[in-house]
Amino acid sequence: MFDNLVMGFHAFADPYVFLGLLVGAFLGYLIGAIPGLGPTLGVSLLIPFTYSVDPLVAVVTLVSLYAAAEYGGAISAILINSPGTAAAVATSWDGYPLTQKGKAGVALNISIISSGIGIFISTILLFFTAVPLSEFALNFGPEAYFSLALMGLSLVSIFASGSLIKGGIAMMIGLGLATIGLDAQTGVPRFAFNPEFFEGLPLVPALLGLFALSEVLFMIEQSRQKPHKSSTMSGIFVVPFSVYYKLKYSLLRSSLIGYIIGIIPGAGASIASFLSYGVAKRVSKTPEEFGKGSVEGISASESANNAAVSGALAPLLALGIPGSPTTAIIIGALMIHGIQPGPLLFTMNPEVPFTIFASLWISVPIMVLIGLLGAKYWAKVADVPRSILAAIVTCICLMGAYSSENSMFPVYITIAFGLLGYIFRKADIPLAPIVLALVLGEMLETNFRRAVVISGGDYWVFFQKPLSLILLSVAIISFLIPFVKWIRSKI
Repeated sequence: MFDNLVMGFHAFADPYVFLGLLVGAFLGYLIGAIPGLGPTLGVSLLIPFTYSVDPLVAVVTLVSLYAAAEYGGAISAILINSPGTAAAVATSWDGYPLTQKGKAGVALNISIISSGIGIFISTILLFFTAVPLSEFALNFGPEAYFSLALMGLSLVSIFASGSLIKGGIAMMIGLGLATIGLDAQTGVPRFAFNPEFFEGLPLVPALLGLFALSEVLFMIEQSRQKPHKSSTMSGIFVVPFSVYYKLKYSLLRSSLIGYIIGIIPGAGASIASFLSYGVAKRVSKTPEEFGKGSVEGISASESANNAAVSGALAPLLALGIPGSPTTAIIIGALMIHGIQPGPLLFTMNPEVPFTIFASLWISVPIMVLIGLLGAKYWAKVADVPRSILAAIVTCICLMGAYSSENSMFPVYITIAFGLLGYIFRKADIPLAPIVLALVLGEMLETNFRRAVVISGGDYWVFFQKPLSLILLSVAIISFLIPFVKWIRSKI
């Protein structure tokens, strides 16, 4: 295992791999600092530009963008009280009060160092847990893979939205869209009105539409609003080491919470951030300072939401299941490059996961340096008028969609999904379950049919093997929990 890790670090001898890390970190800060964008949109926008590059360069660039964007959201949260990502909301509770006190540099320093520590600790956990998970998953048969996909969907349905019905609708829409194309076993076209649909819906254009183009429509709605003005900053290197030493237990605890929450498909960095913040306040000796400029609150939020990045990568690498909407898009990117995430990844393409491990560690000092030196410049991104931002994002979306197949068909798909995404968001129907169902739908259907064929039509095969039975039980319980809560609330 350590030999493979050395191979992962050795990949950075290629200047293009290192350049990809720098580009991803830079773009991640830029996108994360813009309220309303975030890592999911950033990764989806960048995928078309990775088509012609080496798979390792593409993966490192996307993962570094993912990690940097999670921190980037803290910049606008601290400076203008407008979180760039949902996970940075808890950061704004104490970050912005510090800015109002003239201590923006302190808040930014605490947030970036805490983010780096969170990534570093969680990557250690990822390194030691991802391989055992994948080795364990090599024993999976088709019935276990079906149960695993179902469990992934069930967990997403819990965390996707406050509305059980809307979360379920979104998941069913995604599963329905996943059936478009030729039947894998019979070759019969399903909902394919012309040959361009035979290979199913193109994933990247669909993602560009759902997330990026739908956001453009909201930007157009808000174009008349005056943009926030970033505050003047000074004194970034102002926090002594002794402060971080006092926060050591909070940083360790929050990193662990973030990693564990990140592993759960559908939970995500925002839940990790809120949970860690709540735990930190509960165990703090000075809980009355939380919400008024507590550095402990900032460190808890930022270390947890960045640790969740490594956590979300664990099920992706080991099981082929996305731990977050962003990792669902990364799965699509890996598939575009001919790489299949899951248990066989560590034997068929070991350079990919171990280069990811290495990139997360290498990115820590780079992220910290870029973050501390460039924070005041990232903050200026929030000053860009929304109309101009909307035009730029639209151009990138349509150009990226066209370049995916060098035809207009993906462009039409992007536009259609942009309108659908806008309508869904207006109706409060979450987009995350749609994406995850699109990704898991094929795995769910293929392994269900394969297991039934192998068993000779015996549907009890899913309950006869212990592993499949355990996963199915977890899935059923996860599906039932929201219903039980809803029934209890009505009684």
